[in-house]
Amino acid sequence: MQLLLKNALIVDSNSSHHLLKKDILIRDGKIEKIAEFIEKIDDYTEVTSEFLCISKGWFDLNCYIPDPGQEHREDIISGTKSAASGGFTSIALMPIAYPPTQSKTGIEYIINKSLGTIINVHPIGAITKDCNGKELTEMHDMYEAGAVAFSDGYKALSNSGMLLRSLEYVKAFDGIIFHHPEDNSISLNGQMNEGQTSVELGLHASPAIAESLCVARDLYILEYTQSKLHFIDISTKESVKLIRDAKAKGLSVTASVNAYNLLLEDTYLKNFDSNAKVNPHLRSKEDRDALIEGLIDGTLDTICSAHLPQDEESKNLEFDQADYGMIGFETAFAVANTALHSKMPIDKIIEKFTDGCVNVLGEYCYPIEEGNQANITIFDPSINWVFQSSDIKSKSKNTPFVNYTFFGKALGIINKKKMFWNDSTIK
Repeated sequence: MQLLLKNALIVDSNSSHHLLKKDILIRDGKIEKIAEFIEKIDDYTEVTSEFLCISKGWFDLNCYIPDPGQEHREDIISGTKSAASGGFTSIALMPIAYPPTQSKTGIEYIINKSLGTIINVHPIGAITKDCNGKELTEMHDMYEAGAVAFSDGYKALSNSGMLLRSLEYVKAFDGIIFHHPEDNSISLNGQMNEGQTSVELGLHASPAIAESLCVARDLYILEYTQSKLHFIDISTKESVKLIRDAKAKGLSVTASVNAYNLLLEDTYLKNFDSNAKVNPHLRSKEDRDALIEGLIDGTLDTICSAHLPQDEESKNLEFDQADYGMIGFETAFAVANTALHSKMPIDKIIEKFTDGCVNVLGEYCYPIEEGNQANITIFDPSINWVFQSSDIKSKSKNTPFVNYTFFGKALGIINKKKMFWNDSTIK
């Protein structure tokens, strides 16, 4: 691997070259030289773009690959190719598979199957057996096997005692619980966000309080246990306020937002596009504005893809019959950058895909400096481009963004001494 990145803006607040334009020479997976100018070397591939940028590799803390059990929707190999296409070098994989990732053996399966891929795949273990909220798993065994966190994915823990016991359990090894906040007794499988649009469409809807009430409960339990909690799927104004107040109190709480909630509002569903039927739902403009403000002020730590592949049979249905979820690896950055580029500088956006993520897990990522291994994402935040079905590397195609014009694109990644490029002319 010999690569010369020309006049690239380095976006890495931990690097001495942060926000400087440099030439970067990479050989055999290592950053060999960073300088104002590096002359072209014959056997090196030269990479240029109108506004070429590099950062530490992007990390997705909330994604689903239903392997084992439903590999026709996505398997580890196709899923990691999809993640690479979106600019991710690391993903934390939710345990919703068939069976769920709920044992040492399950954790080892994920790790071993992903070894040959370009992506660092970090398994998340289930909190409860079969993710049914009734009986705790052997989380310590999974932690020892390599689980980085524990969650029941998009299945909320309705039993307060179960959440309390899980938070107390992981304190023994400084673990962290990832929780999707939703009071199912209030949401009642609503098809969309409750509001003016749901009234106009005549769809059964879930009120935003189903999320914020659960956030409030979880924070009370967190304060009692003094453990570590990360909220996934935050989507409402009130949830952002509650988390902001909890951080001000010093609680060990972090939170993420899904990219699609930063761009789309519930009014988008007037076209009844079942590919945009998601959980958490598309919310109001007021909620969307609050999410963006939460990113700006640091209340929300990370932006995630919420990549959830579904097959044609579960999505190509009447809206109220379709399953929830959209694929998101290939579009997460483009969606977020399109929503945020006029509101946040590019380095602050990238922090939500890099440092914000590793900080949640207490991990360390080497900065972009000479001599360090290259775990980097190469991107251009200024490109206007149209997302096409041919851009999808996932086995599933359930996305509302085909033919959508985005601002900003991942160009490629370098990780594990391997390269992946979206531009087929770069080898």
